[in-house]
Amino acid sequence: MSAKEWVRQIHRWLAITFTVTVIVTFVALAQDDPVVWVSYVPLLPLALLLFTGLYLFALPYTARRRRAGRSD
Repeated sequence: MSAKEWVRQIHRWLAITFTVTVIVTFVALAQDDPVVWVSYVPLLPLALLLFTGLYLFALPYTARRRRAGRSD
């Protein structure tokens, strides 16, 4: 499995993790006496999603640039 495929798979699992943590946060904050620090839990998967998403976003542009460099 190439690095691109690994990042894509990690990005998918991070999206699932982020969704679950957001749902858990909503449930936790809906309690009578909510624990406020729980609202920060989704930030870690969100930050990792940002980095993997930016990498996946840039892949077609870097591949196009590499292909153009080889044809010259």
